Amino acid sequence: MARLCSHHGTTVPVVSVGLLLLMCATWAEPYKTPYTETDRDHYDPRDHHQNTDNNRDTGDSSTTECRRCCDPGEEPLQYGSTYPQYQVVPQINITILKGEKGETGQRGPYGKVGKTGQAGPRGPSGLKGSKGNIGTPGETCKSYYSAFSVGRKKALHSNDYYQTLVFDTELVNLYGHFNMFTGKFFCYVPGIYFFSLNAHTWNQKETYLHVMKNEQEMAILYAQPSDRSIMQSQSLMLELERDDEVWVRLYKGERENAIFSDDFDTYITFSGYLIKAMSEG
Repeated sequence: MARLCSHHGTTVPVVSVGLLLLMCATWAEPYKTPYTETDRDHYDPRDHHQNTDNNRDTGDSSTTECRRCCDPGEEPLQYGSTYPQYQVVPQINITILKGEKGETGQRGPYGKVGKTGQAGPRGPSGLKGSKGNIGTPGETCKSYYSAFSVGRKKALHSNDYYQTLVFDTELVNLYGHFNMFTGKFFCYVPGIYFFSLNAHTWNQKETYLHVMKNEQEMAILYAQPSDRSIMQSQSLMLELERDDEVWVRLYKGERENAIFSDDFDTYITFSGYLIKAMSEG
């Protein structure tokens, strides 16, 4: 490429910019990494300087030749890097690979029975059913009765053991529930009973009687010694079961006690009757 000079009228050659850049590139030393990935762990800076000097002395064209990365057919220099290399993993949509629905398999065996759960809330009441048939007639209503009243006309004194008070006068003995020979009331109808005991005391002597249920003391009739005799009474209610017995006994002779009576008048009485049978609810 030439250019005319305005002062002298002669042509002066002009060096292109591209040529100058090419010449500068041949003089420049190519850049090379001091170590690669394979020898990263055993890199020594002294080895790098020594190799550089040897290459300059021998004039190895492979180290001084200028290469451009942008030329076709030439691969760029690989430089070592300490940063981790990432690899792109393609994502595959599994839904597009889903096949057709298969046939239903055979039903498996039943599992073990689980624990019983809690009872649920009560459901709503159902519809009223139709009226049933008339049942068979029941038994007629039964009323239960039991009552007695007995008396004694003989006096009784204490001795070394307990004495059962036996009565000689039968006033009322419904259905024979009171045994006149043993002096005991026998319960045939379970329920609530009322009992009453009346006795006449003896002058200057104690009067000590027990109202008994089977062999258990339920109540006491007691009077202290006095200059005159008096009438003494005791009453109570008892709940009796079938075959229970109620009777009266005189206390044994640890101290002198007695009850008064004569052959003409009745001073001692014992009575009882059923208030409510157990079967009546």
